Amino acid sequence: MRNDVTEFILLGLTQGPEKQKIVFAIFFVFYAATVVGNLLIVVTIKTSPTLGLPMYFFLTYLSIADSCFSNTTAPRLIVDNLLHKNTISFDECLIQLFAMHFFGCMEVFLLILMAYDRFVAICKPLHYSVIMNRRVCGMLVLLAWIGSFLHSIAQVIPILNVVFCGPNVIDHYFCDLQPLLRLGCMDTYILNLFVVSNSGAICSVSFVLLMISYTLILHSLRNHSAEVKLKALSTCSSHILVVIIFFGPCIFMYTRPPTTFPLDKLVPVFYTIITPFLNPFIYTLRNAEVKNSMKKLWSTQVTSGEK
Repeated sequence: MRNDVTEFILLGLTQGPEKQKIVFAIFFVFYAATVVGNLLIVVTIKTSPTLGLPMYFFLTYLSIADSCFSNTTAPRLIVDNLLHKNTISFDECLIQLFAMHFFGCMEVFLLILMAYDRFVAICKPLHYSVIMNRRVCGMLVLLAWIGSFLHSIAQVIPILNVVFCGPNVIDHYFCDLQPLLRLGCMDTYILNLFVVSNSGAICSVSFVLLMISYTLILHSLRNHSAEVKLKALSTCSSHILVVIIFFGPCIFMYTRPPTTFPLDKLVPVFYTIITPFLNPFIYTLRNAEVKNSMKKLWSTQVTSGEK
């Protein structure tokens, strides 16, 4: 379908030069910490023979998905605020849209798999090794990749059917479905409903499933000792906090009619920047086994360097 628009103008989070410097500094720190933290986790799990449980298998892919997910929006946001460059080509916009939904959806599915893994480990400990064997874990991750790909394709196809004939200013810091559909020179109401039924349904259903799984985990610990309950409550509460930070804004953005709110640019920061930054700390760096493995890895590297 013919389009007169070959590039879009991203207004970013703010237009003031001084504020752009602040945005650059803050998000550069978040982005660098996200990449380094997730890379450290992947290297630690891959090189440590003691971290062979399915939980760490899923954590490896979560860290990879987090790194890739943050790379879809953060680098452009940082560079645009540093160089005051705010244009993106039509093709780059579609690539960013596809990549963001692909890795974002992958993160959603991995969070569900990790919650299911913990549910089986705590509620069915005698059958854990049979239910969560390596072959099953590999198949679950493969299905997550396939599901994420199908979801992303389903998000890009509607944009390909939209005619852009004039306005090309996106009041956002990245290309997303709702801002793009608002620029279309055609009735996009049906396409908006499709977005809600796709992204909105995935966010809402996934959030409910995660809340149910954590509720069942906590309920299954009612007969355990106070120490076990306290440890599980501490772990689950931090996981639930990250889930709320990630899914709350997602549900707000993708389960509503095509309307505009003043917070539309700020809300996605929580799931595109903050959550990938928090995941390494919440899911792994608070884990004693991971921290011990990191210390051993660091000690080995230091010893090798001295030799």
